[in-house]
Amino acid sequence: MLLAIFLPAGSLDYWQGWLFFTVILICGALSSLYFSRSDPRLFARRMKFKEQRPAQKIIVPLLYGLIAATIVAAATDHRLEWSVDLPLLGVAGDLMVIAGFYLYFLVFRENSFAGSTIEISADQRVISTGPYAIVRHPLYVALTVTTLGMPLALGSYWAALLVVPTVTLLVWRLSDEEAYLVDDLPGYSEYEKKVRWRLIPGLF
Repeated sequence: MLLAIFLPAGSLDYWQGWLFFTVILICGALSSLYFSRSDPRLFARRMKFKEQRPAQKIIVPLLYGLIAATIVAAATDHRLEWSVDLPLLGVAGDLMVIAGFYLYFLVFRENSFAGSTIEISADQRVISTGPYAIVRHPLYVALTVTTLGMPLALGSYWAALLVVPTVTLLVWRLSDEEAYLVDDLPGYSEYEKKVRWRLIPGLF
């Protein structure tokens, strides 16, 4: 993470980079510590990264690559000064990252089956409470908020444009995921009728 931020920035004199790195480090550490103790099964699922579905084997590397590219592009922007320096933009971006991590926390606390890969456990059931009562994929909402906040936190509004292909990949991912869940998870079709919206209430 440090190399992805400061190498393309070309300098360690980058307060937005240091603040962003600190926010990610603290939020990630607190989340990992909490769930490793309170829900070891969820923590183990989050550590599994090997996808089984053909579409996901394409989507996931592209998704991780785009997120990494967003950080590199934002740091490069800092070095080349494409974006006007707006300190409040960096603070707002960090607050978005924190909000995204908090939404992750709410999702993981509600759904112990929320693994990193798309699969169905033997004892899995449909979760329709908490954030899942509002949208069907709150985990991807959290990822979108975090991904949009990252370039802003690093002081780049141009790199924030990469959120568009990121969301496109997320829509592809959730569409493939839902096709799988409808076929293999009892009760998911009824859940789709109950909660209409995938990511944004009233829109999608």
